[in-house]
Amino acid sequence: MTTIYLARHGESDWNAANRFQGHSDRPLTDLGREQARALADLVAGENVEAIYASPLSRALETARIVAARTGLAVVEDEGLREVDTGSWSGLSRAEVQERYPEGFERWTSGGAGWEDGESYEEMAERVLAAVNRIAAAHPGGRVLLVSHGGPIRAIQAAAEGMAINEYRRLRPVEPNARLTAVTFENGMILPA
Repeated sequence: MTTIYLARHGESDWNAANRFQGHSDRPLTDLGREQARALADLVAGENVEAIYASPLSRALETARIVAARTGLAVVEDEGLREVDTGSWSGLSRAEVQERYPEGFERWTSGGAGWEDGESYEEMAERVLAAVNRIAAAHPGGRVLLVSHGGPIRAIQAAAEGMAINEYRRLRPVEPNARLTAVTFENGMILPA
């Protein structure tokens, strides 16, 4: 059984402004760096053998702060990127609601919102393939994945045996720099 620790990146400037980020490469705020240091303290006690991160700078910087505390290198993995929010990227919820009222209503109900970019199902497929690949490289080990709210929800949904959109309707997005875990055994992602 492989233990997979999940951590959302620290607060970014667009988290602070409550804007959709998607694939936009936004930096951490000072609070985000503080959150990453607190995360590093938590991870230091878990004996992880590897750290993987989304290549987007908010996740990568968070992972590097953790890695500095653990002495591990960070492996960038494209599969851990956030969902591509297309034309919603950079917009606040109020701006999306004004410009794309039908899409916003669908999105708040757990369905597809933006009509370009990437669907949650496409993102989940990409993320779960990355998790399978990473877990296979560390059988019986303990690894940390530093990613984003969407990918973490996809992983947690899989562990609960739920579709990503159903999980989104029932569970809020993970707070910044929160540490959770799932396990991987016999090709399946399971609750920790």
